[in-house]
Amino acid sequence: MAVHKKFPALGRGLDALIPTDNLETKGSSSISEIPLDQIYPNPEQPRREMTEETLAELADSIRSIGIIQPITLRQKKDGGYEIIAGERRWHAAKMAGLTAIPAYIRKVTDEDVMEMALIENIQREDLNPIEIALAYSNLIEKARLTQEQVADRVGKKRATVANYLRLLKLPAQIQLALRQGTIDQGHARAIAGLSDPSLQVKLFKEVQEKNYSVHKIEDLVKELNSGSSVRSGRKVISNKKKLSEEHAALQQQLSVFFSAKVQMNCAPSGKGRISIPFNSEDDLERIVGLLGQMKK
Repeated sequence: MAVHKKFPALGRGLDALIPTDNLETKGSSSISEIPLDQIYPNPEQPRREMTEETLAELADSIRSIGIIQPITLRQKKDGGYEIIAGERRWHAAKMAGLTAIPAYIRKVTDEDVMEMALIENIQREDLNPIEIALAYSNLIEKARLTQEQVADRVGKKRATVANYLRLLKLPAQIQLALRQGTIDQGHARAIAGLSDPSLQVKLFKEVQEKNYSVHKIEDLVKELNSGSSVRSGRKVISNKKKLSEEHAALQQQLSVFFSAKVQMNCAPSGKGRISIPFNSEDDLERIVGLLGQMKK
């Protein structure tokens, strides 16, 4: 087995972010220098995208002042090491031409690795909303945590975790836009208020074309969920669905009762609207009189 150099501990690292009382630690007061070719990325790493530009900037910094914060690893059964936290530093160290990197070595479970990687990234990196949502989803599915427990682990409100998870139900092209930063989380969260994916895509395209504010999108979503059609420029977006036989029969009965062409709109959410047209003030008074009869 290779002999690794030891360094005085540099800072508190992950100990400052999550409790490690229950983790068995190798070299807790020292740091090992591990060869880069013995280190492997964590397949459950929350960060999915790393730009060459930001890695190059970090590599330049490493060439200039070295590694300030050691990465955190765990030893694999085959003798290599898996990254718990610090994958960007590992990639940048290779770009900088280093052959080894200072690291903490910890003995942790798969669940601990996932939690530590998630928290380290959220605290230190600008993950895009979809990366954060996927990380939360992985914690729930693989670590068998509730939304409340995830929120407690990462220091967020449960509603915040729930809002991120809702983003994963959006159509693929909206999720891609979130990854690429061409739509922000506020707009996406408002669009997620619609249950119909085709309507979500239509509204997403309107956001891109007309640069609508989040408040504007929320208003449009509210109208669509009520069963109304909305106008966006020259376009009309409709959330109407074909009436059921029962609703169609009711619409016909109301039309006969009011002697007018009554319209019913029903949204997939179950909400809807009934409209009764009138041709004049006298016609309106007639309809109001009929409504009064219905109350008796």
